[in-house]
Amino acid sequence: MPAGATDRFDLVATAMVDLVKFAGRFLREPSRVGAIAPSSGALGRVITSWARLEEADAVVEYGPGTGAFTPYILERLRPGATFFALEVDRALYEAFRRRFPEVPVYRDSVAKVATYLDAHGIASADCIISGLPWASFSAAYQAELMRSTVDVLASGGRFATFAYVHALAMSSAHAFRRLLNRRFSDVGMSPVVWWNLPPAFVYQCVK
Repeated sequence: MPAGATDRFDLVATAMVDLVKFAGRFLREPSRVGAIAPSSGALGRVITSWARLEEADAVVEYGPGTGAFTPYILERLRPGATFFALEVDRALYEAFRRRFPEVPVYRDSVAKVATYLDAHGIASADCIISGLPWASFSAAYQAELMRSTVDVLASGGRFATFAYVHALAMSSAHAFRRLLNRRFSDVGMSPVVWWNLPPAFVYQCVK
């Protein structure tokens, strides 16, 4: 098999393994995982292109899962920037560690983000990119995690997360949008990324 064909085969095989793992975690714990498939590369490019990662000294990724967004973060980070991830699900945490051994990842709630910034000797994050299923959380839990997030963001810091188009009618999705409007000085929305399963858009928030 030609080298290029081998590389394409390896990429497809890796994607299929990630899909099976992700779907299995979703079926066991849908409220924690929140999606039946990993986010697409198209969504990864949209969520990272807005975040000004090239200017950031400290970046945190929430809920990276199998690492759908992580390559797009790594390719935009400037040399010397601090980057780590927080993933609460054991299976996804282990999968992420195997795929990105160079990225520090901690199996803990994002409510503890300040603890891990302190461990890295950093007072605040310039950017937080989230893969968490916010619409599957209660309003109280949304508020708890968002309080921890805003507390560690630098002034003018950026927070990016995504939401599924089909879930916008959910009361928890409305609660999350109201929470964003209360906690950030500016909240924008990207165009819909149709090349994602399901279609999604990105909330682009500035503290």
